[in-house]
Amino acid sequence: MKGVHVMNRGARHWRAGFLRGGIELRHLLRNPKEMFGHLSNVVVALLVTYYISDRVPGTQIPMSHLALAGFAAYLLFQIGLLSLPQILVTEREEGALLRLRATPGGIPAYLVAKCLLVVVTAVATLALLLAAAALLTDGPLPQGPAGWLTLVWVTTLGLLAVVPLGAAIGAVLPNPREALALIMLPLLGLLITSGTMFPITKLPEPVQQVSAVFPLKWMAQGLRSALLPDAAQAAEPAGSWELPMVALVLTAWTVLGFLLAVPLLRRAARRESGSRLTARHEKAARSGAMPA
Repeated sequence: MKGVHVMNRGARHWRAGFLRGGIELRHLLRNPKEMFGHLSNVVVALLVTYYISDRVPGTQIPMSHLALAGFAAYLLFQIGLLSLPQILVTEREEGALLRLRATPGGIPAYLVAKCLLVVVTAVATLALLLAAAALLTDGPLPQGPAGWLTLVWVTTLGLLAVVPLGAAIGAVLPNPREALALIMLPLLGLLITSGTMFPITKLPEPVQQVSAVFPLKWMAQGLRSALLPDAAQAAEPAGSWELPMVALVLTAWTVLGFLLAVPLLRRAARRESGSRLTARHEKAARSGAMPA
């Protein structure tokens, strides 16, 4: 009976999370500023790849195709590790976590809703980027069922690797004003060192080894395997796509993210109180970050 009760409670959390996530998606679609932000990322990626004219070393494959696959991975990575923490920190400042303390199952349902919002946004952005690139700049698309299947599982596992991690980061960041600065610099560093814009083999070997610890390198490699012909493997460090390693690393980050996210969000919610919230608002008002 206890097991059935736990299962029913879990099902209620998922149901509540999906309902809340659906509402937030509708709000996103009605927010021109948010929509413009995601569209501008796609436009920047298209413009940059349009002006790349070299070939992948040792092949006749346009370097722009390699860069487009890297941009696709980076957009997924950025939405999970930048957008989600900003949302969580902003809503914490507005008292959302304080209200969740009084809601049974509030934290799991809240996390499901935010993950749904971010995942749908990321997948829609990826689909728009690939479709626009194919129509406007003769960009690559998966060839055959195997390519589409690889695109689906790499995208799914990549988002599972970064979205819970983004939630965990959002639970510990101090405030919205510092969140962007604290996250953006490491993200830009990973963009440069993970082989998203050019073959990673051009980087020093120690840099390659460090970047291999993080999911972005493997997300980009997995998407290249889905979007580029096999000849592009010549530009990979191992001379192959290493798809089993892609799956292994992304799975490891998925497990780590889920192990961190819910406990850290619960801890953040437990630490919230009316006095803490008021103190933060007063501090923000004194600094001019919000109206007094």
